[in-house]
Amino acid sequence: MTSTGVSRRSVVVGTAATVAGATALRAGTAVAAGSQSAEADSAAPVTVVLVHGAFIDASAWYPVIGRLQAKRHRVISAATPLRGLPVDAAHLKSVLDRVDGPVVVVGHSYGGAVVTEAAAHAANVKALVYVAALVPDVGETAGELAFRYPGSELQPVLEQVSATAPDGTPRTDLYIKQESFGYVYAGDVPAALTRVSAAAQRPVSASALTDVTTSAAWRTLPSWNLVTTQDRILPPELQNFQAQRANSKVLSIAASHLPMLSRPDAVANLITDAVRATI
Repeated sequence: MTSTGVSRRSVVVGTAATVAGATALRAGTAVAAGSQSAEADSAAPVTVVLVHGAFIDASAWYPVIGRLQAKRHRVISAATPLRGLPVDAAHLKSVLDRVDGPVVVVGHSYGGAVVTEAAAHAANVKALVYVAALVPDVGETAGELAFRYPGSELQPVLEQVSATAPDGTPRTDLYIKQESFGYVYAGDVPAALTRVSAAAQRPVSASALTDVTTSAAWRTLPSWNLVTTQDRILPPELQNFQAQRANSKVLSIAASHLPMLSRPDAVANLITDAVRATI
């Protein structure tokens, strides 16, 4: 056990970069501009659904959304409840179900685990994109996979906070120590932004660490994987292992765990590649 009470094999890897107050996407599911017509699936445009991980909200995708919109893509930045894999995957499935036409779904960090589970049950999903993400297989957990390879610096900076669920059940939420946020999560993101993000972070339920993956969408769908070689959360060795296992098309870039903030062009371009492959 660590000083926080969280075992090394039971640490969620979310990401940590909320763009607090920076955009109108704050704390909700943000639907970006695009075609709203009720066309048949065969004629409907491809929709990109972006899925954030722990400690952040949908606005963390803001720089990428603007670039995708400039390419005339329809985008939804979905709000993840961060209440554990079954809850988070069910919520994402409800978002995917309301989209007309084909979908490319994109997961960042813990959001990759949510995408992996939910997309397996959504017939309109045609491709997956993983961005510095967890890509679990059936039977794996986020906590175990996150520390399969050495190099992550997340575990020492986690804080546990006791909380109560709506039904009165005790639970544990996880946060990141604010003073460590920038170095560990966002080494190439401007310091002013990381300080705001650290202050505005959303907690993730500790249950997300041990929830078992029951479906793996990457086993039946094509995938793209952006590997971040300066990542202090998910070691590049882990990211490359996952990408190889999923037979993903890989783009490696020199970036921290938050490339959608530090390298949004690279992220948007990879997503565009996936969209073009579905047309």
